[in-house]
Amino acid sequence: MADRTAVLDRKEAPAAPRLPRTGPGALPLGLLRTARPRQWVKNVLVVAAPAAAGELFSRHALAQVGLVFCLFTAAAAAVYLINDARDAEADRAHPTKCRRPVAAGQVPVPLAYAAGGLLAVLAPAAAAVLCTPLTAALLAAYVVMQLAYCVSLKHVLVVDLAVVTTGFLMRAMIGGVALGIPLSRWFLITTGFGALFMVSAKRYSEAVQMTEAARAAGQTERLGATRALLTSYTTGYLRFVWQLAAGVAVLAYCLWAMESGAAAGTGLLPWRQLSMVAFILAILRYAVFADRGTAGEPEDVVLRDRALALIGLVWLAMYGCAVADW
Repeated sequence: MADRTAVLDRKEAPAAPRLPRTGPGALPLGLLRTARPRQWVKNVLVVAAPAAAGELFSRHALAQVGLVFCLFTAAAAAVYLINDARDAEADRAHPTKCRRPVAAGQVPVPLAYAAGGLLAVLAPAAAAVLCTPLTAALLAAYVVMQLAYCVSLKHVLVVDLAVVTTGFLMRAMIGGVALGIPLSRWFLITTGFGALFMVSAKRYSEAVQMTEAARAAGQTERLGATRALLTSYTTGYLRFVWQLAAGVAVLAYCLWAMESGAAAGTGLLPWRQLSMVAFILAILRYAVFADRGTAGEPEDVVLRDRALALIGLVWLAMYGCAVADW
């Protein structure tokens, strides 16, 4: 009987935490992981404005957009490094964030601060030298806003959603700013509310999943330790936000497509108007995951769901035909 009790105790014992990697390449690898390579796909948004304007495929435009992509990636990496250094203690209480290199001890907190601070200064400075002054100003504003978010704004109700959304909007704007392309009001509204849709859907999903996990474990107090505002938002409110944002994004895109389609030349088919169908289907498909509480990182949702990826490719093809006036 005693042996059986000992076996049961061993089965119920929690798994030992994963130890940080050691070795000569552990520190550079940890810094790279902290810079979130998987998140770099978000910076592809810098091509949005030049692509929408049909000015992406000249040698100068490609070089400039590629440079802006690298600079924005460096700026975002700076924010991730500083954020992880500040949140190291809270991340250790999170079921998945505890494996981040800084929280796990693979990257020392002072080194994360130093690397993040260096990139935060170098990225806007390089933009001032290699790009336009307005591009450097926009990149500097992004760094300042995101650092303010890390320090305090992420604890302010509603403002935290606005800051994350604005970060996506800045990504979409900076490519056009670097090339001197005028930004359509419909482009800004569609991009802004589309970003708010994905941000609020992700936050809603995170709130649902963490609430269920905390309740199942009988540890509701840990919910506030991992992300404080999850205890302030209700799932009903976050659902309202992503539904509102989805509706505004669809309306703005339709107005944009109708307005720009009427002013465009006569192609084989009205591609801009037809692209509305693919755009609406993509929003509706993404909303399925948001409603289920499984809309995590946007890139993961798109890559995991083949139907959504296919709809996205169809939309890209239609919009490409519209820009080419085929």
